[in-house]
Amino acid sequence: MVDQKEKKWYVVRAVSGKEKKAKEYIEMEIGRLGMQDYVSQVLIPTEKVYQIRKGKKVSKERSFYPGYILIEALLVGEIPHTIKNVPNVIGFLGETKGGEPVPMRESEVNRILGKVDELAESDEELNIPFIVGETVKVIDGPFNSFSGVIEDINEEKKKLKVMVKIFGRKTPLELSYMQVEKE
Repeated sequence: MVDQKEKKWYVVRAVSGKEKKAKEYIEMEIGRLGMQDYVSQVLIPTEKVYQIRKGKKVSKERSFYPGYILIEALLVGEIPHTIKNVPNVIGFLGETKGGEPVPMRESEVNRILGKVDELAESDEELNIPFIVGETVKVIDGPFNSFSGVIEDINEEKKKLKVMVKIFGRKTPLELSYMQVEKE
């Protein structure tokens, strides 16, 4: 039996947008080769993002480290090699060419995992970090698919003042955070 204390967290680089697939493949390979004792968790750090689509509030998960998968494992024998050869996996983070994968520091792991837990608890808390001057796309309401520039942010009401070009003229719109998405 493998001692839990020996396991460390590593960062695996995956093809961006294919993190879920890579995670599934890693888990399948581990299961197929009976390596569950050595690899205990494969995690994609995601956050819930809320938007309004067609008047309804929808949440979708978004990876907050696109292209990265966290893996808790004891990298012995064939395990690093097995993981590297999984489709959509680019390799481990922090390794010099042909060198050993570098484990994450305890503090980094706790920060990321803490952030995952925090996000799970506070998923109703909507703090979308918009910046004045940023270009956003309207995804709800009569001006759906128009793009505009944020002129003002009202954090209390969670509203944005967005300048949108309509028929060649700049028009200010007041929109809620959920009616826009970053371009």
